[in-house]
Amino acid sequence: MSTAYPWVEPPWPKKPLPRARLEDRIGQLLGSTNMCTLATVGAGGQPIASPIEYYADGLTLYLLPDPGTPKLKAMQRDPRVCVAVHGAYHGWHSARGVQLFGRATIIESHAPGWQRGMDVFRWHEWLRDLGMDASKPFERQVCRIDPVKILYTETWLWKLGYGAKQRWLAAPTRTRRKAPAARRKR
Repeated sequence: MSTAYPWVEPPWPKKPLPRARLEDRIGQLLGSTNMCTLATVGAGGQPIASPIEYYADGLTLYLLPDPGTPKLKAMQRDPRVCVAVHGAYHGWHSARGVQLFGRATIIESHAPGWQRGMDVFRWHEWLRDLGMDASKPFERQVCRIDPVKILYTETWLWKLGYGAKQRWLAAPTRTRRKAPAARRKR
């Protein structure tokens, strides 16, 4: 039995966290760090995993991939991605992480959505860190990752009576269905 953390011992609860609370926990983790591992699909179908800086806007992530890199080319060819983010690990009582499965959209400079990405991504600090002039607008493609599914793990949830493994799915988009030809009004 764990002396300091007795709630990490089985049996573990499996109860799902309410959606709003789950989104809050995920957002809290995404906002507490800014490095992730981005997994993309290479030209031959092989996985490419790269560490990259990101900034979160709720559950949506923004990245500034370097031009011509394998990860950028992979996302342009196949927008399916997986992003892994984790907190510091000090034992089972502190395990916390996210696997975010989604679609990457590469947004060209000044195209719709580009300014939002530039507002979210802290590019001024990024340029200063590189010794570059941060007073001029940074002209670069922005990558927006919209989640489709998120697997969230937090063992501290056991103490609160919930399962450590939680699953978030994007709300289904409503598509208007056409009535069959025989039922359409003439």
